[in-house]
Amino acid sequence: MGDRGEMQSARGPNRPDRSSGRLPSRLHYGWIVVIVGVFVAMCVLGIGRFAFGMLLPSMGGALDLSYREMGVISTANFVGYLVGALVSGSINLRLGARRLIPAALATIAIALMIISISSSYWVVLILFTVTGLGSGSGNVAIVGLVSHWFQRSLRGRAAGIVVSGSGFGIMLSGLIIPVINSRYGVAGWRVGWFVLAVLVVLVTVAAAVLLRNRPADVGLTPAGHPVKDAHPSTPASPVEQKRATWHLGIIYFLFGFSYVIYVTFIVTTLVQDRGFSESTAGWFWFALGFFSIFSGPIFGALSDRAGRRFGLAAVFAMHAAAFGLASTPLPAPFLYLSVVLFGLSAWSIPGIMGAAVGDYMGPARAVRTLGILTVWFGVGQAAGPAVAGILADHSGTFDSSYLLAAVLAVVGGILSLLLRSPSSAGATPSTS
Repeated sequence: MGDRGEMQSARGPNRPDRSSGRLPSRLHYGWIVVIVGVFVAMCVLGIGRFAFGMLLPSMGGALDLSYREMGVISTANFVGYLVGALVSGSINLRLGARRLIPAALATIAIALMIISISSSYWVVLILFTVTGLGSGSGNVAIVGLVSHWFQRSLRGRAAGIVVSGSGFGIMLSGLIIPVINSRYGVAGWRVGWFVLAVLVVLVTVAAAVLLRNRPADVGLTPAGHPVKDAHPSTPASPVEQKRATWHLGIIYFLFGFSYVIYVTFIVTTLVQDRGFSESTAGWFWFALGFFSIFSGPIFGALSDRAGRRFGLAAVFAMHAAAFGLASTPLPAPFLYLSVVLFGLSAWSIPGIMGAAVGDYMGPARAVRTLGILTVWFGVGQAAGPAVAGILADHSGTFDSSYLLAAVLAVVGGILSLLLRSPSSAGATPSTS
């Protein structure tokens, strides 16, 4: 006891215990990064992207948008997302996540404020492209940052918690948008975008103050402990890393293409095809957001224990069921079940993907590789709404679009099961 007390005195009350990676009697700072990351994800995805689905009916009506134009706006957003993801790795190397993430958030906030006063379809189209730039770069940076702060034993859980922030954004928009629309009428969508932009500004300030690039910046080591690979495989050579990047990229493409059809058009389907009121649709959206909060932590922890491929396959199975239920003219209870199934698994794949990249590539290459994979994801997200909009214009409903999404989710699950398990190369932090 005496030796231990002398060691603690030598370090001082506020000095870190580098052997454990923890501050005495304090939460590891990595979890502070995760908490901030939840709010960042809420903004870059939950608000910057998914609030679009809740505001689309009123905004589309006010601007007299066709299904095709709605799909093109959504696609433009994801084209911006793709470009943002593609350049995020290079920008992150120069600026670091601590600067990149607040810059991305500020870009989203400014674009949404201008959208709130716009009346031109083309202006809205351009501004949603800019919003996508901020979303793509900010999302890749915050998920990649987790690989620096956590070892493999906690990486999936931490990344899963971060991506669950999207659910809070959906819940928020599901609660406040119907209230704003009922109070402000045809101008409600403008007020809605402005209010959401202000929230993004607040998170921008918090991210600028609290985020740090690496544990060493605050005198710590990554949280967690090194683990032996429970699923041995060939060492992660450069060739195998390249193969894994392609395999994960295709899986991420299928996820992006399929899920975005659901989140973009489910509220429009409920209001315009199924005859629900906007208020009722808002509660559907809220429920989706609520259940999605648990998706990242649940399946992230599952992937830590059972392996990334089984975690991914389980998520795709739930997505396929949710999309399939939405594609059929079944009674309302089956729509409730669809929302619950999708919500409970909604944002799991980005979290698992972020953890998998850290496993295969190590923290030093995580953001760059995740940026490459997110290009695949972005291509899927860009194509999905456009294809769904064209199908809906021809058929008059989105049923065939949801069926297509279900089929692609099944394919994604099969490809996930064919993944080779990562080696322990990513289990320990890189010093580079």
